[in-house]
Amino acid sequence: MIVRMPFSISTTRTFAAAHALRLYDGSMEPLHGHNWKVRVTVDAPELDSIGVVMDFHVLERMVDEIIRPWHNHNLNEAAAFAKLNPTGEHVALTIGRSLSLPKNVRLSCVEVWETDENRAVYRPV
Repeated sequence: MIVRMPFSISTTRTFAAAHALRLYDGSMEPLHGHNWKVRVTVDAPELDSIGVVMDFHVLERMVDEIIRPWHNHNLNEAAAFAKLNPTGEHVALTIGRSLSLPKNVRLSCVEVWETDENRAVYRPV
């Protein structure tokens, strides 16, 4: 059963990167780039001693540290995707699993847009 937390915050960050997906038949699609948008949402059952889920700037820095090595690079060459196809879903999963959140703060979801119209979401179970 999923328990909804009463408080949440989100940060949205961007990066530019190329990728080429390995397709179902084993072939590679052409290398192409995106201006990726990432939104990370975290939840808490209660606010901390100063009345926040966590510091927005801390969350921003955490996400920036994860995506910084990908900015202006080919995701296929990034260590994080050595064994993963660099899909939007895997980008979201990688970001979500790379976060080290404070005690009592949990990841709600990571949303990743490759375009304004196409979004992938990772929600930990």
